[in-house]
Amino acid sequence: MYIPKHNLETRTEVIDRLMRLHPLATLVSNGPSSLFATHLPLVLHRTNEEHAVLRGHLARANIQWKDLAAQPEALAIFHGPEHYITPAWYPEKAATGKVVPTWNYTAVHASGPVRVIEDSDWLLEHLNSLTDTHETARHEPREPWSVADAPEDFIATLMRGIVGLELKIQRLEGKWKVSQNQNEPTRASVARGLEELATEESLAMRSLVDPPARP
Repeated sequence: MYIPKHNLETRTEVIDRLMRLHPLATLVSNGPSSLFATHLPLVLHRTNEEHAVLRGHLARANIQWKDLAAQPEALAIFHGPEHYITPAWYPEKAATGKVVPTWNYTAVHASGPVRVIEDSDWLLEHLNSLTDTHETARHEPREPWSVADAPEDFIATLMRGIVGLELKIQRLEGKWKVSQNQNEPTRASVARGLEELATEESLAMRSLVDPPARP
């Protein structure tokens, strides 16, 4: 993706955090049938700084897995905090009027070869990992749900309707467009505007604008 230098994020821990906090990715591939995209949760498994994979699954009825079996290359797109930025928050509006709106956002692109997996043991391990990851993140008094809570034959039947995917990350790009190109007074004004809105989305972006993310 196009990333101006001041929007480039290279810190692995920051990029990984976005993928873990916002796991619903768009998986894009270009296979024999067509350019195809599926929205699905992906689980990041990192061995070290250089080696990481994303694991997920598709419905067997989804033709994309057959495309990936024939042409095993894909791009996973993750979206983090985003928000509209009004020029009304810019001090320059009163001084010169030479201001326009923009949209702040964070995004990660992870691409590489994909392995299609139909092994039932792998699928069960993946489903346990996916479920445990998100169930333990719930903030409520009820006990987390586990795959083992459902009857084995029920889970086995459902697994026959899915296909596993493992994307080996060969290229990882992070873009943090969070007003880094603005001067300090403008960033402070944007942060105040976002704080005054007091929505979950505006406060998430405010935390990135002030203090500004490292270029």
